[in-house]
Amino acid sequence: MNEPSKGKVIGEITHYFPHVSAAVVKLTGALKVGDRVKIVGGGNEFEQEVTSMQIDRSPIEAAKKGDEVGLEVTEKAREGYKVYIV
Repeated sequence: MNEPSKGKVIGEITHYFPHVSAAVVKLTGALKVGDRVKIVGGGNEFEQEVTSMQIDRSPIEAAKKGDEVGLEVTEKAREGYKVYIV
């Protein structure tokens, strides 16, 4: 059976902050508030809407390739998990 398409990889988790349910994502593509992402790794997979993003603790609406952004996440995400845009 073929694995369903996850979308296009747009980043990777570099750090997770469990006390605030946030992850740092190193972007390899553009991302904006309102986009839907799928986070995949370690046998886990979940999908969510991007509701909040920050760079250096300042809220932003959009980020580009090469940026490292803080992203509010709905589930636990570890270093190395891939972020897909769906």
